[in-house]
Amino acid sequence: MKFLPYLLAGLAFGFVMIKSEAASWYRIMEMFYFQSFHMYGIMMSAIATGLSGVLLLKRYGRLLTLDGAAIVIPNKAPGWINYVLGGFIFGLGWGVIGLCPGPIFALVGMGSIGALAALGGALVGTWLYGFVKKRLPH
Repeated sequence: MKFLPYLLAGLAFGFVMIKSEAASWYRIMEMFYFQSFHMYGIMMSAIATGLSGVLLLKRYGRLLTLDGAAIVIPNKAPGWINYVLGGFIFGLGWGVIGLCPGPIFALVGMGSIGALAALGGALVGTWLYGFVKKRLPH
């Protein structure tokens, strides 16, 4: 019962990803070939929403998690190279597979075998990162 809100949020997220066609391989390829504004509009809306939420949390930071812990967003140290390198690796994977990590579960739920393979790759990559994390500059 404790995880029900997270399950409902995940279901709502998956529903929105499918209905907005943000999980569509064709829409993603249109974006990478600069043939359509559809995905850029979705991403800009998500960035604006996320930025607004973070700014509100930092300004009025009295919100609590479902467990009652305070939500604290620490300031990050400057170091743009980590973000550029991480963004490059993320974008490279996104372009090669044609799928962002967000809708993988929604597509697996719809029965996509290709998304199941992408999920397997994402899990292996996550494990690999955890394995080499101690040796990486953070």
